[in-house]
Amino acid sequence: MGPIRGLKRKKKVEKDVDQYIPLHSSLSRLCPSDWWVDFSKRISGTSMQEGNSVTFESLFKLSRKTFNYICSLVKDKMMTKPTNITDLSGKFLSLDDRVAVALRRLSSGDSLSAVGESLGIHQSTVSQITWRFVEAMEEKGHHHICWPSNQEDMKDIKSKFENIRGLPNCCGAVDTTHIMFCLCTTDPSSKVWSDLEKNHSMILQAIMDPNMRFLDILAGWPGSLSDSEVLNSSRFFELVEEGKRLNGKKFKLANDTELREYIVGDSDFPLLPWLLTPYTGRGLSDYEADYNKRHFVTRKVAQRALARLKDNWKIIQGVMWRPDKQKLPRIIFVCCLLHNILIDLNDGVQDEVPVTHHHDPDYGQQIGDSTDKSASIQREKLALYLANKLPS
Repeated sequence: MGPIRGLKRKKKVEKDVDQYIPLHSSLSRLCPSDWWVDFSKRISGTSMQEGNSVTFESLFKLSRKTFNYICSLVKDKMMTKPTNITDLSGKFLSLDDRVAVALRRLSSGDSLSAVGESLGIHQSTVSQITWRFVEAMEEKGHHHICWPSNQEDMKDIKSKFENIRGLPNCCGAVDTTHIMFCLCTTDPSSKVWSDLEKNHSMILQAIMDPNMRFLDILAGWPGSLSDSEVLNSSRFFELVEEGKRLNGKKFKLANDTELREYIVGDSDFPLLPWLLTPYTGRGLSDYEADYNKRHFVTRKVAQRALARLKDNWKIIQGVMWRPDKQKLPRIIFVCCLLHNILIDLNDGVQDEVPVTHHHDPDYGQQIGDSTDKSASIQREKLALYLANKLPS
């Protein structure tokens, strides 16, 4: 499977849905507290009444409301045949159980065997449930990541970005992060996946709005590629170059000067008419330094979003053990979906978790190409405008 490019995938809907739902599965939906007490015993070996410190929110990093919504999305797909998925004791695993197992695997980052051992489930069952969940979320939840479809939504995004540090007509912040994994050095593709830090990794490129929501993602390219190369390969790049993205209303800087829609990114990216990067080098002027400060604070949204993504869904935070590189982009995509769902449902649980400031702390910055003359002129005019030095 190639890199995931936005939301173009279409999947065949599985129609073979088993209408039989065991009695205790129905009861678990009616009595979620009973279901949770039983599940918490699996994790800690004790019950809530006996002083169990494990809470629903601390375990899954989301509220019961969000959990129920996710269950409603994946129910049909998760409960299709085979329905006889059980734990080691032979107990049938309900919808709640299955979603909880998948979320536990994705949020903890623990191995299949570790998750299975803690829950009394065979590791092959954990794998089966998690992959069924990934497929279900791809099919039923993909609408939670989409580029704004109307100018009113984009107007709101622009306004919020401008409120951060005054950058007008900004539509997004782009950044990349590395999903690291172990790969046998004898693997023929070892060099392809080896990045500049000598790790084996897969790149996730993401464009965020001011609320740290993902607007567009691309996952799947090897860590050996530069940010510029990944950007140039993306469907987003194609759409912008074709005039189908970032083609909305221009902002008037002066009588004869207009600023088109754009996104912001760090110096790893190329400076383009629709992608503004900071000034580099020493001896910057006052207005250039001021622009850089505003630019840095604005694009910080992207860094914080990726940091929160990895904090909440630790399966992509650490170093994975020889993952299936065809399935990994789809797992990354679903983690991004879950990230957006928490924001879309105003889930307050995530606000209680401190956000780390960087998602790739061990990775140095590389300076991308900056050769587009019209982009340099646009950046210069914007910097002068922000400093009140642009001739009217």
